[in-house]
Parts: sequence; C-alpha cells; structure tokens
Amino acid sequence: METSSGTTPVGSAPEAEKDTELQEHEKILSSDFLSMDQITDLLKENVDGIQEKMGTFLNFRHLQTCLKEGILLDYYVSGFLWAKGMEFSITQYSKFMTLLDMLLHNLRTLHMSLEDSIKWLGEVMAEIGPTQSQKNEEQNVFNIEQANAIIDYLKISLFQHYRLYEFLFFSTREEIVIGTEQVIEVVKTSVHPFPEPLVEGISFDIHSAFIEPPSTSAMEMKGLDQEQGPEHSQSESDTSDMDPLVGFTIEDVKSVLAQVTEDILKGIQTEINEKLQIQEEAFNTRIEKLKKA
Repeated sequence: METSSGTTPVGSAPEAEKDTELQEHEKILSSDFLSMDQITDLLKENVDGIQEKMGTFLNFRHLQTCLKEGILLDYYVSGFLWAKGMEFSITQYSKFMTLLDMLLHNLRTLHMSLEDSIKWLGEVMAEIGPTQSQKNEEQNVFNIEQANAIIDYLKISLFQHYRLYEFLFFSTREEIVIGTEQVIEVVKTSVHPFPEPLVEGISFDIHSAFIEPPSTSAMEMKGLDQEQGPEHSQSESDTSDMDPLVGFTIEDVKSVLAQVTEDILKGIQTEINEKLQIQEEAFNTRIEKLKKA
C-alpha cells in the first residue's frame, strides 16, 4: 500500500506536465483569424473577389493611400491563395490563416526576433502537425507533407523578408501627401460670353465690333460724346476756318521757303556729284584697260 501510494505521484507528474503543456498549446491557435463562414465565402470568389473581401474582413479602408495596409493585405491574400492551391479543408484553412496572423502578431506586439519566431513555429507545428501521440490525434490538423509545405512557404514568404516586415512595423516614415490640382474654366457671364472653339474662331476686331456687347464704361463714354458732340463739332469747325499763316509776315515766309529750298538743292547737288564721281571712275577704269591692251 505504501509502495503504491508512493509511486503514484512520481508516475503522474510527467502526465500532469504533459496535460498542462497540451492546454497551453491548445490556446495558441484557439481563436480563429477567419470564421468558417468567411472562409466559405472567400472560396467562392476569384482572385479579385478574394482581395476585395479580405480587405473588408480586415477593415482596411485606406488601401489606395496606405502602403502598410496594402502590404498586409497582400500577405494574407497570398497565403489564402497558396492554401487554396493546397486544397485544404475548412479547418485547415482556419488554422493556417490563424498561424499567419499570429506570426505577424508576435512580430508586431512582442517584437519577436527571427530566431524566436522560428522556434515558436516549431512548437505550433508540433501541436497541429503529425505526432505519434494518440491522445492529441484530434489536434493533428496537417499531415507530414502539408506541415513541410507550410514551413517551406513561410520560409519564402515571411522569414525571407523578416527584416522588411520589421521595418514596416517599427520604422517611422514620412507621410507623403498625394494630391492633384485641377484647373476648371468656368463659363463667363453674359456680359463676356464664353469664346468659341478655335475651329470656329473669328478675328478679335470682328468679335469686338459685332458680337461682344459694349461694356458699361464704353456706353458711358459714348453718352458723354453724344452730350458734348455739338460743342466739339463747333470748336473743330472754328479751328478749320482759321488761316494757318495768321501771325507770320512775308519776310518770315520767304526766309522759311529759302531755307527749305536750299536744303533740298543741297541734297540734289550731293547726289549728282556722287553719281558723276562713280561714272568718272568707271571711265578711268576702261581707259586703263584700253591702254594695257
């Protein structure tokens, strides 16, 4: 009796530790990243539909302007499409997508290094992968080939670019404001009508004279001209009737005419002298040629 009572705690201690470890492993992927209904809905869509609905499920609202959301969406969509190519079951889809999310969660929240992430993956795959334990047979979601394929996929998708994902979560980046400025030409009012297209265009003079209505200032000036018209016309007629030579004597007129005539004659004389000099040089050249001949 004493022997049996003494050996029971010794034999049960390892089993208790295994049960505790099993409970801890069961909590690792207990919460599903995607529900069964969401996975079933995604399986009905093509690539574009999967990307659109995955963005909706993840509540990504700034995919067109937020680089971080675009990278994360590509991470999850690529994983889902890879799982679709592996022809996983709904349960396998759920565990695999939760595994992808937990790896990013460990990196983003726990600042887990690459080595720690690989160790954590080994522990999780020991839980949901193939094992010799019959007690944990229900937790063996993937067979040996599927488990190896998952590890190979994570090597080329996450672990190979681990530093880039660290930069994504922990490095501050300047926000680039993207905007476009559009200049819209508004149709003018009836006072200044909108110009016709160039094909139907006409000269500005014709447009101003016959098409464009006169402005308010032009109308006011025209009215003033009409009001002052008789007075201006009378003053112009008086000016035209006056003799332009009033105030000049005959001697003044003669001196002006003599000066003008002298200037004209000087110009003509200079021109004649230049022409005679040119002809004289030409004759001298011919005479020299005849003497040499």
